[in-house]
Amino acid sequence: MKGLMQDWPLTVMSIIDHANRFHAEREIVTRTVEGPIHRCTYSDIHLRARKCAQALQKLGMKQGDVIATMAWNTHRHMEAWYGIMGMGAVCHTLNPRLFAEQLTYIINHAEDQFIFFDTTFVPVIEAVADTLPNVKGFIILTDKEHMPETKLKNVYCYEEIVEAEDGNFEWADVDENDACGLCYTSGTTGNPKGVLYSHRSNVLHALAANGADAMGMRSVDTVLPVVPMFHANAWAIAFSAPASGAKIVMPGANMDGESIYELLSTERVTVTAAVPTVWLMLLGHLEANEVKLPDLTKVIIGGSAAPRSMIEAFERDYDVTVMHAWGMTEMSPMGTLGSFKAGMETLPFEEQLDIKVKQGRAIYTVEMKITDDDGNDLPSDGVAFGHLMVRGPAVAGGYLKGEGGNILDEDGWFDTGDVATLDPLGFMQITDRAKDVIKSGGEWISSIELENTAVGHPDVVEAAVIGILHPKWDERPLLIVIPKEGSGLTKESVLEYMDGKIAKWWMPDDVVFVDEIPHTATGKIQKLTLREQFKDYTLPTATAAE
Repeated sequence: MKGLMQDWPLTVMSIIDHANRFHAEREIVTRTVEGPIHRCTYSDIHLRARKCAQALQKLGMKQGDVIATMAWNTHRHMEAWYGIMGMGAVCHTLNPRLFAEQLTYIINHAEDQFIFFDTTFVPVIEAVADTLPNVKGFIILTDKEHMPETKLKNVYCYEEIVEAEDGNFEWADVDENDACGLCYTSGTTGNPKGVLYSHRSNVLHALAANGADAMGMRSVDTVLPVVPMFHANAWAIAFSAPASGAKIVMPGANMDGESIYELLSTERVTVTAAVPTVWLMLLGHLEANEVKLPDLTKVIIGGSAAPRSMIEAFERDYDVTVMHAWGMTEMSPMGTLGSFKAGMETLPFEEQLDIKVKQGRAIYTVEMKITDDDGNDLPSDGVAFGHLMVRGPAVAGGYLKGEGGNILDEDGWFDTGDVATLDPLGFMQITDRAKDVIKSGGEWISSIELENTAVGHPDVVEAAVIGILHPKWDERPLLIVIPKEGSGLTKESVLEYMDGKIAKWWMPDDVVFVDEIPHTATGKIQKLTLREQFKDYTLPTATAAE
């Protein structure tokens, strides 16, 4: 027997419609690329998104076309998102930190028709424009006064084409399973692969990510998404905030500690989200200037594992709740969030930290398990390491144009490429990427745990760990450290600090000091580059074992 409920399509336009109807006056505040602070409302975003859709249709765009954006978190970027999706096209977010060759590949592979971009990225687009045969034109996200000179052809001023329309536009009649968003993986192995989101998957994911035990945003909240909109949907905040009616504060291009602090403080932000490197800069600013953030209640940290010392600083020194998060482009991206279960809030502080350093537990709509190399399920005992497998309605079932072949196993599970543990209470902890795990004497060592332990040393700015070939143990860990300037940090000091905080046999066999650690376009440590850099490195223990 079938149910007798209405067939109400889950489309992303229903989100901005809801925000316009029930939270029309709520603000979206932007630090614009041009400089000044800009204020508008959900009602304004709703109208201008419809105008954007009209303008795109006038430019010849139609349902199913792919239209790219390369932009910071701003009100204009948000309008373009809803305008593109609302006319039935696919919004393809481009990461400006990619190499020119990668951008060319991605834009051509996606068959992008138009590209929206901020004035910041004019040189980036100019550098690749001649390699983009499918692109029909370029829309610069600014007003007439700030339009830059450019050698690009078929260039349009965003404000001019939007303001030329009246907004009398009906959203496209789309099926909820139609594509509406496209993000590419970082492509650390082979070419980047396209993850194609549907209206349905984005709506379901936004609802799940905003559950009370997840991000839990409310209409009374003010949220600052520092995580860029070109990083896997800005962790769904551009969808979940309007769905809840929360005020949004957009940081634009300025991501330094002082700029982030200014917005957090002046706009009385209650919830914010970003990768650990941003919070290291913010904590440095707070400490150096002896200032607090009395309105901030929740910091969501994802992208890479947050060091225990960072979580402790927010919780103990600034009375801010830290929620560790984990996910990936293929998961839309939220997979887990570190909200406590009943009774955990009364645990001693150190035991609470033991839980908070884990990546959290699965949000509703995400199934999760770990397996061994042969695909056998492993126990959720908090000890066994295994390949992290996921499935759910907002998890990729394949890549654009069939790249990578069949990415699911026979039961529909997707291999995340991460190695993790699951404890009896459902909390997951990433111990490594499968390709980065260090295999020593037949056992696995977590490079992430070693890195986060080392970063706790007051004179360590950043740390990375890779496996180095060893004649006896197969691989042993090498710790690579950026020391605090003028600290006089020594290998002995670092190892002494780590002693007792990790298993004895996990202790790095050597420590090297560097001025810089390479990162990917999404801010993760580039282990592949480090392994190439240190491919001929000989550990002192290797010489002794020969």
